[in-house]
Amino acid sequence: MRLRSRPRTPAVVGALVAVAAAGGGTQAILRDAERRVRIDRTLRVWRLTARRGVSWAGIKVRGRGADEARRAALEEQFVIKSAEDVAQVLGGMKGAIMKAGQMFSFIADGLPPEAAAALATLQADVAPMAPSLAEQVIRDELGEGPETLFLDWNPVPVAAASIGQVHRAVLRDGRVVAVKVQYPGVDAAISSDLDNAQLLYGMFKQFTLPSLDVKALVDEVRLRMVDELDYRIEAQSQREFAEYYAGHPFIGIPSVVPEFSARRVLTSEWVEGQRWQDFLDSADEDTKQKAAEVLMRFAQGSVYYHRMFNGDPHPGNYRFHPDGTITFLDFGLVKRWTADEVEELSPVLDAVLSGNAPALSAQMVHLRCLPADHGVDPEKILEYARTPYEPFVPETFRYTRSFHREALVKVMDFSGDYSDLLSKLNLPTSYVILDRLVWGLGALLCRLEAENRWGGLLDEYRHGGPPVSDLGRQEARWRNEIGRKSEKAIP
Repeated sequence: MRLRSRPRTPAVVGALVAVAAAGGGTQAILRDAERRVRIDRTLRVWRLTARRGVSWAGIKVRGRGADEARRAALEEQFVIKSAEDVAQVLGGMKGAIMKAGQMFSFIADGLPPEAAAALATLQADVAPMAPSLAEQVIRDELGEGPETLFLDWNPVPVAAASIGQVHRAVLRDGRVVAVKVQYPGVDAAISSDLDNAQLLYGMFKQFTLPSLDVKALVDEVRLRMVDELDYRIEAQSQREFAEYYAGHPFIGIPSVVPEFSARRVLTSEWVEGQRWQDFLDSADEDTKQKAAEVLMRFAQGSVYYHRMFNGDPHPGNYRFHPDGTITFLDFGLVKRWTADEVEELSPVLDAVLSGNAPALSAQMVHLRCLPADHGVDPEKILEYARTPYEPFVPETFRYTRSFHREALVKVMDFSGDYSDLLSKLNLPTSYVILDRLVWGLGALLCRLEAENRWGGLLDEYRHGGPPVSDLGRQEARWRNEIGRKSEKAIP
C-alpha cells in the first residue's frame, strides 16, 4: 500500500472490504439457517466491494486527460466516499466483520481527515438491542429477569459495541454494577463470519505482508474472537488482571461479580470516569502526559510481568480519572504468551533497540521470519523493523500523529522501498495480537502527543532498570511493599 503524496485508494478500501463471493445451490442454502446468515453477510460485503469498484472505475475514466492535481482531488473524494460507505455497512454488521473493521481502523491515520472521521465511527457505540431482548438473555443465562435479580435495572444501555452492550444496575446489597449482555444471535453471526474462511483470507490478504501465512494469521484471530463469545473466559481473564493489579497506584481493574455472570452475561463493579474523547477535550497537558505513561506501563507490565495482555487497545475500553489514573475495561481479547514466546522476542528487540543489524538479520532467520538466503541488506531490515519501536531509541521521544502516519506508510507500502524485504518476511502468528497492541497503543499516544523516556521505561520491565519517572517509582514501591513479583515474570 502506498500513501505518499496522495492515497492509493483501492488498497486502502480493499483492506476493509475485500471478499470472495459465495454461490451455487441457492435453494438448498436458503433452507439452511446458518448458511442463510452467512450468504446474507457475505453479499452485503460483496455489494460494498462492487460499489467501490464501479466508483473507482468511474474515477479513472473521469481522470483521463486531467492534470495531477485534478486526479488527486478525484481520488481523495473516492477515499472519503469509500470510508463513509465502509463505516455504514460494517457499522451495521455486529460480529466479526465489524470487529475486524475496528481492529484495523488505525489505518485511518493515513487517510484524509473526512475519511478518518468516517472510519472512526466504527470505534463508537453501535445501535443497541431492544430492552426486551437484553432482558431475555439475562433470563436465559441467570434463570430470572433483571427486575427480579437487581434492586434497580436501567433498560437503556450505557454503551453498545460489536458483540454486546452494557447496562447499569444495582445489586440487592447496594453495589452498583455494569452488566454486559451479549446480543442474541451474534454468536451465529460471528460463527458465520469465522467459518467463511475465504472472506477472512481475502480481507486480511489485502493488507498483510505478501509472504505472510494468512491462514495462520486468520486462525489466530479466529481463536481470539471465539474466546470473546464466552464471557466466562473473559471473566476469568478480568479476575486475573484484577488480582495482579489489586491496590496499584494508577491502574484499576473492576472486580467481577461471578454469581451474576454466565456465558452471555458478565457483571462487574461499576466504574465512573471520563471516556476517551471527553478526556481529550478537557484534560490539561500534565494529566494527558500522565495518562499516556499509564497506558504504556499497563501494556509493558502486562506483557513482561504477567505474559498476558489485552490485545484490543480500543479507547472505549478505558475510563480516565481527573488525576490521570485509568481503569481498564473489557478483557475479551486477551493474548497469553508462554515464557518461550516472550524470550524469543527479547533478542529481536535487543538488536532493534541497539541498532545491531547483523544480529537482527541472524535472529530473523533463526525464527524463520526470513529465509536463510533472503539476500536483503541487514541495514534495510533494521530500518524497517525499528519503525514502530523508534520511540524507544532516543533519550526522549514525543509521539505525534505525523509520526504515526509516516510509520504506517513505511510498513504498509508493499511496492515501495522495502518491497524486497516484505516479499520474504513472515512474522510468527503469535505476534499478531501484539502487533495490534503496538500500533493501537501508538495511535493513542500520538493523539495525546505523549513525550517521555520510553526506552528507559521499557528497560524497567524488560531488564529491571531503575525507574525513569515518578510513576515508575510509585510502581516500584507498590511491588516492594506487597512482594509483587509475579510467578510469570520474565527474568
